[in-house]
Amino acid sequence: MEGGAVTARVLGMDRERKELKILGIHGSPRGAKSRTRMLVQWVLEGAEATGATTELMDLASLRIEACNACESCSLTGQCVYNDDFFLLYERMIAADGIVLGSPVYIDNVTGQMKVFIDRLADAIHYQTLSGKYGCAVTTTWSSGGEDVVLYLNHVFNYLGILALKGISVAIEDDPEAIYREEEKALKLGARLAGAIRMQEKFPGQASIIEENRSFFARIVEQNREWRPDEYKEWVRKGWIN
Repeated sequence: MEGGAVTARVLGMDRERKELKILGIHGSPRGAKSRTRMLVQWVLEGAEATGATTELMDLASLRIEACNACESCSLTGQCVYNDDFFLLYERMIAADGIVLGSPVYIDNVTGQMKVFIDRLADAIHYQTLSGKYGCAVTTTWSSGGEDVVLYLNHVFNYLGILALKGISVAIEDDPEAIYREEEKALKLGARLAGAIRMQEKFPGQASIIEENRSFFARIVEQNREWRPDEYKEWVRKGWIN
């Protein structure tokens, strides 16, 4: 699906939904063998226990091309690639909450997760996911886990998404370490669902999101001739005076 069509659906979408939807996005290339995937699944199960509907998507099973910085999305709302990114992007738009999971590869997210994040540039600039809630989980051998959670929370805030405190698990030589975090992950899923239902406030993050949005407003204003509908929507929401 073209990016412009997705954006149009965002602009006309009713914010009220009959059921709570939470999407898990998993960035390990190890598929079902991934311990990070287990964490994401437990978080989703915790949300399901409260009545939420959940879905898990593996980035390694999708064809998502790396951004080439052509700026087509910024100017037209359409990406030059016809790949699986928009399949996942539509799922994100339809969700109320998003769970990001990545193992730590050399003190950062996996290549699959980074390529996906880079393709979210237009979603960041036009804040199409604003108002949602999210959380992040990671696994690592010994270090970098907390930093990766912080990075993913930073991405959430760039997207206009409020982030809960996530989970990082250091495995080292203990194969049972991941299983000791199951209850914590289940509680995180329930906590995420509760935050969405209560529309929990996070003033510190809200301030960061507002500051980011002020910066992105310049992009929306610069592109108003190219993307008048998006500009009008920002004016309607009070994001541009």
